[in-house]
Amino acid sequence: MIYWLMKILKILSIADIHGSQYRLNIALKNIEKYSPDLMVICGDITQFGPADTAINILNQIKIKTLAIHGNIDSDDVLKAIETSKAINIHLKKEIVDSIPFIGLGGNINILSDSKIKIKVNNTHKTLNEIIDKSTVLVTHIPPYGLQDKIFLGLHSGSKEIKKIINKYSPRLVLCGHIHENPGFIKYNNTTIVNCSIGKTGSGAIIELNNKIKVKMLY
Repeated sequence: MIYWLMKILKILSIADIHGSQYRLNIALKNIEKYSPDLMVICGDITQFGPADTAINILNQIKIKTLAIHGNIDSDDVLKAIETSKAINIHLKKEIVDSIPFIGLGGNINILSDSKIKIKVNNTHKTLNEIIDKSTVLVTHIPPYGLQDKIFLGLHSGSKEIKKIINKYSPRLVLCGHIHENPGFIKYNNTTIVNCSIGKTGSGAIIELNNKIKVKMLY
């Protein structure tokens, strides 16, 4: 594959804004400080909506932004992403600087990767047709056992997403949801980054080319 032989793509990734202007301001300051090429928002943009809150938040971001909804975002938030300046990648594939991003937003119930339909341009393909080792997978919920610890060290991630990682080895997974466990971990050939800003974190700066470099922000 040639995807990671290109120039460095610098990403600022965050999750769990929950409608807070204060949290968004942290991200906006980090855009000024680190000058990323791309913002990726891994869900929970609002606190149960409404759509206007999501639009207001997303339209304040002045760089290219990919976004998915989270389990706390209402249905109208998913529609709001479409009408905002951000690009909705839930169940879609988006290419940025030759790097493929695929989004699985919300509290998605993954029954079979062969049945998940992903929009690619004007067609739909199953996940197992398009995901590979060059993919950046953007989810709200982290994979089970990987940056998903809650109180008492219990794991609260998705076993279904873990199965996808085990099967396809996407090179990078960006997620959030678990406020207590921001950070990153290497799992086989996949780097998982929980970029939640819900509690102690401020997101992550990821540099992509032939290697992956992650800097957690606090």
